[in-house]
Amino acid sequence: MTAPPGPEGRLALDEGEIEYRLVEGDPALPAMVFLHEGLGCAALWRDFPDRAAAATGAAALVYSRLGYGGSSLPAGGAFPLDYMHVEAERRLPAVLAALGIERPVLVGHSDGGSIALIHAGAYPDAVAGLVLMAPHVFVEDCSIRAIAEARRAFDKDGLDRRLARWHRDAAGTFDAWNLAWLDPRFRDWNIENCLPAVTAPVLAFQGEADPYGTRAQTDRIAAQVSGPADIVLLPDCGHAPWREAGQTVLPAMTAFAARLAGRDGSR
Repeated sequence: MTAPPGPEGRLALDEGEIEYRLVEGDPALPAMVFLHEGLGCAALWRDFPDRAAAATGAAALVYSRLGYGGSSLPAGGAFPLDYMHVEAERRLPAVLAALGIERPVLVGHSDGGSIALIHAGAYPDAVAGLVLMAPHVFVEDCSIRAIAEARRAFDKDGLDRRLARWHRDAAGTFDAWNLAWLDPRFRDWNIENCLPAVTAPVLAFQGEADPYGTRAQTDRIAAQVSGPADIVLLPDCGHAPWREAGQTVLPAMTAFAARLAGRDGSR
C-alpha cells in the first residue's frame, strides 16, 4: 500500500517528480493552491503561503512545476507554446488528485494566474475561487519587451546567478520559459476563450507599474468571466503584488476567503 503524502516531499507524475509543501489548515475550508510565476518555484513564494494560511485558516499547497525549483527537468528544450494549457488541463488535475485536494482556491501569479484561469474554465465545478496576481490572458507589446530585457539580464546582469539559488538547472528553466514567450508564434497566444466558462469568484490584482502587463489584462477578465470578479489596481506596484503590496493583498485575500466560506455575513 502506498503511504499517504506527507507535509512535504516529492510527488511522482507520469513525466517526472515535483517538489511540494503542505501547510495545515481547517479541512472544512477550501485549500489554497499556489501556482508560481514563469521563473518562480515553491521556495520563491517565501513565507507568503504560510501567512495566507494563518490569516484565512485554510490549508495551503505550494509546489514547483516540472522544470522549476527542485522538481524534475522535462525532456526537450523550450516549453511547447501551449505549456500553460498542459499544466492547467493535465498536470494540475493530477497533482490535486494525488494529494486529495478538492475544489481549491487557486492562487496564481503571472503564468500561474493564467494556468488558474485555464483550469477553472476547463473544470468550472472543481474550483472554489481564484486569486490572480498579474495574470496574462493575451500577449502585450510590453510583455515581450520585458521578457527580452530578462534575456539580457540573464546573460549580462547576474540574473543567472540569482536564479541558480532556486532552480536545479537555472539556464534550462530560463531558456524554456524565455524561448517560448519570444517565439514569434507566441504573439497569437490568447486564453480569452476560456473566460466565459469561469464561474468561480475571482479576486485579481494588477500592479500599475508592472512591466510585464497592464490593466487591460484584468479588465478583460472582469468583462468576460461568468462569475463575480473583483479587480484591485495597485499603484506603484510592479509584477509581484504578493511581495510588493502584501499589506493590501493579504487582507483582501482574507476577506475573499471569508466570503467564500460564508463567514462575513453575506450569506
